[in-house]
Amino acid sequence: MIKIVENKISVDDFNYLTDKVGWGTREFKVVEEALNNTLYSVSVYDDNKIIGYGRIIGDKTIFLYIQDIMVVPEYKGQKVGTKIMNELLKKVDEYKKVNSNIRTYLGASKGKEKFYEKFGFKTRSSADLGEGMVLF
Repeated sequence: MIKIVENKISVDDFNYLTDKVGWGTREFKVVEEALNNTLYSVSVYDDNKIIGYGRIIGDKTIFLYIQDIMVVPEYKGQKVGTKIMNELLKKVDEYKKVNSNIRTYLGASKGKEKFYEKFGFKTRSSADLGEGMVLF
C-alpha cells in the first residue's frame, strides 16, 4: 500500500534514493547536515519501503526552494511525484500566510520541466526574470 508521510528521512534512505535516481551518493555528514537544515519534507512508502521523497529549503518568509524530488524508477508513472509535489505545495500555501509574495523556486532536472509546469512553475526566462545560475 502506497502512503505519503511528513517526516525527516535517514541519511541511508536519502542516499538510497539519490543512488536509485542516478544522482549517486554523498558523504554521511554532508547529507545529515542537509537533512537537518530542511524546513519540511515528505516521503512516500510502498508498505515499509521508501520509494519517493521531496523537501523544502529556504527562509520561510521570502524564499523557498523545492529540492530533491525523487521517485525510484520502478514507480515512475504511478503519480508518486505528483503526490510529493501536492504535499509540498500545501506547505508552501501555509508559508504564504506569512508573506503572500513568497517566491518558490526549484531546479528541474533536464527534461522534467513539463512535469513542474503542471503545478504552475515557469522557466525564469518566461517569467521575465534572468537566467538561473549555479556556483560549483
